[in-house]
Amino acid sequence: MGEVYRATDDRLGRDVAIKVLKPTLAHDPDRLRRFEFEARSAALLNHPNIVAIYDIGMHDGSPYIVSELLQGKTLRERLLSGPLALRQAADYAVQIAKGLEAAHEKQIVHRDLKPENLFITGDGRMKILDFGIAKLTLPEQDADASMASLPTQTKFGTLLGTVAYMSPEQLRGKPVDHRSDIFTFGSILYEMLTGKRAFSGQTEAETIGAVLKEDPPEIALGRQNLPVAFERIVRHCLEKEPAERFQSARELAFALGALSDLSTSRPFVPARKGTWPVRKWLPWAVVAVLAAGGGIFAGLNLKQASSPVYRRLTFERGTIYSARFAPDGGSIVYGAAWNGRPLELFSTLSDSPLEHPLGMTSAHLLALSPTNELALSLHGINGGRLEFVNGMLASAPLAGGTPREILQDATWADWSPEGKLAVVHHLNGQDRLEYPIGNLLYATNGSISNIRFSPQGDRIAFMDHPESSDDRGSVCVTNLSGDRTTLSSGWESEDGLAWSPQGKEIWFTAVKSGSSRALWAVSLSEKQRQILGVPGGFTLQDIARDGRILATSGSERLGMEWTGKNQQKEVVHDLSWYDWTIAKDISPDGKWVLFEESSEPAGANYAVAIRQTDGSPPIRLGEGTGGGLSPDGKWVASVFTGVPEHLSLLPVGPGQPREIPLPALEHLRNGAARFLPDGKRLVIDGNEPGRPGRSYVVDMSGGPPRPVTPEGTFALIPSPDGKYLAGTIRAQGATLFAVEGGPGRPVPGAGVSDVPAQWSADSRALYVYQPGEPPVKVYRLDIATGKKDLVKELAPDDRGGVVSIGPVVTNPTGSEFAYSYYQMLSVLYVVSGLH
Repeated sequence: MGEVYRATDDRLGRDVAIKVLKPTLAHDPDRLRRFEFEARSAALLNHPNIVAIYDIGMHDGSPYIVSELLQGKTLRERLLSGPLALRQAADYAVQIAKGLEAAHEKQIVHRDLKPENLFITGDGRMKILDFGIAKLTLPEQDADASMASLPTQTKFGTLLGTVAYMSPEQLRGKPVDHRSDIFTFGSILYEMLTGKRAFSGQTEAETIGAVLKEDPPEIALGRQNLPVAFERIVRHCLEKEPAERFQSARELAFALGALSDLSTSRPFVPARKGTWPVRKWLPWAVVAVLAAGGGIFAGLNLKQASSPVYRRLTFERGTIYSARFAPDGGSIVYGAAWNGRPLELFSTLSDSPLEHPLGMTSAHLLALSPTNELALSLHGINGGRLEFVNGMLASAPLAGGTPREILQDATWADWSPEGKLAVVHHLNGQDRLEYPIGNLLYATNGSISNIRFSPQGDRIAFMDHPESSDDRGSVCVTNLSGDRTTLSSGWESEDGLAWSPQGKEIWFTAVKSGSSRALWAVSLSEKQRQILGVPGGFTLQDIARDGRILATSGSERLGMEWTGKNQQKEVVHDLSWYDWTIAKDISPDGKWVLFEESSEPAGANYAVAIRQTDGSPPIRLGEGTGGGLSPDGKWVASVFTGVPEHLSLLPVGPGQPREIPLPALEHLRNGAARFLPDGKRLVIDGNEPGRPGRSYVVDMSGGPPRPVTPEGTFALIPSPDGKYLAGTIRAQGATLFAVEGGPGRPVPGAGVSDVPAQWSADSRALYVYQPGEPPVKVYRLDIATGKKDLVKELAPDDRGGVVSIGPVVTNPTGSEFAYSYYQMLSVLYVVSGLH
């Protein structure tokens, strides 16, 4: 019907596709009506699995359609290389079914589905194309009177569509409805699984006869170990009589979602952390895709649980941030970022994989009240994992409406049974548990997370972390008077907490050592038991009144990349060691990267290591959390977080570690130690007993640490001239502090979330960035004028599941960069049968 061009929309600055009706056909009234009908049909639809239509118009007598530009290939092109893997076929099938459901809900039947009209984008999304012969389904009483006027109505002697994929009723020229698309879908799924058409013949007449009278060969005949569920779904779609098929695309999508977990003949167990080789992008990506594709719970090591049942709810590739049962227990609200898109809120039924967007983007779900009121974090910066800082706490009705802003810098919140909010409020460098808002129950220099009211509303459970940047910690509970009790401690990693329905236990996911969090329960009398052991990542999200749990499972890592220039050519190397690699410093010549490894193979006290930027094997320097390199590159400052905590200097070459005593300080922050330019002093972050944290200058020759920043503020990056320290103050951004002491001086032009990465060599500018979703932009910020110049944009090639980028480090010339990026690929499940 037309020709398709790639074009640029100058107004919105985006590439688009323009479909123009061929000039020779522009005067054909039927073609013209059909072309216009295609545009109007598709424009009614707004769904991620249907190509988006932006505009329609006429130019020099030729009609055109402007649509989104897709990068990838058609399903037909993919099928040229053979049948699809079972998980891939199941994933694509679910996406097609979801797109059809959206169209059918608008009373639009496609009528021309075929592999040529199904497009696979580069990030694995399936898009339905070409509604050129679609028709609006009319009410039964209007059908006979209106059929003749429909421009796409099949006329005598004319078959619209491709016969091998047409339904029997379509071939017979009978009226069709949405069940015709379901028949065609069955033909396509058959071909995805076998690599062969379901119906074929030497001639068009033979092909039509096969569709009308024959059944395709059994799929299992050409494919071993095929789960019988695949065969049944295909057969049910290909029933000759519409009344005997699936009666809706929603019903079909549900059946496909159920079989996705059966799409392998052998159980799949994710690899333990640290088992991947250094150059592990490809194998890790395969593991992540398999985990996201289904079957992650097959062959689980179950402990103390009687016949748990898992129902998978999500099938997209990306990250789930949080999820909650609605008060009725039958529906679920969750926040997710799919396929590199921004965070968005969705709702779904607990027994259905079909999701419904709530129209709220960049809003992080914190809690859901008994009256269906959402507690949200708005406009926050991703804090490095799945929580946000510098955000605005707001509430909004689940049914829709403009959020009402409540409190700045609240990182966690939960509703009491009476509908009042408890919050974690970050103030003056501390996390404060407040209920009601403003009334302090507990404060810490570390961090507080996962706050949850008991069903009776008389207690609040939470996780207490000694470090704001670490997920180690304890499970605690406080009454409404602020009497706190630690119920369970010593966890290497903890995340996810909820009360049992009767309020007798607190269930949480944590691990003492290693990386595979298990589901635990602890009573108010501190009696502890393990409920479920699961390999791989596992996080409790919520518990329903009937005991079902909502949990996410997935693969997570903190990778590290280096980028620079080699003979004026841009070079990128993945410098990850295991799977939790934190960039710390770059040598002035840009040839070495200092980093910290805190994954399981590094040991309980983590590891400090250094690595050349050419990708040579890393050199482990010792235990602890990395700080910075000395000016001569011979020493590394490291904070040991075991017992007792202490500051050490680790030699890069030959030599023995040297301990720096700090008896006046109660606690040292992870990795928070940098050398001053003279090489004789250090700046560190810590706190004196009972006091908020701050930064101190320490003379390595002896003497007590000298505070240089106000309490609750930190600044670690010294200027090359030794006069200033650069740090970040929440809601203020980059701030300078004199090494000799005094109040902070905001840097003009700095954004409220700007984080200093390094000084320029002349001490006149800072390299700053805002940690968060990719791409992260690094600027050179002149400290006198506030002028900002873009230096670099940082993002890994594979952005699927990449939640945030940070920390970023660079050298004084801003020519070499190393950065860490947090990547989480997760799936949401409802699990029942646990006790």
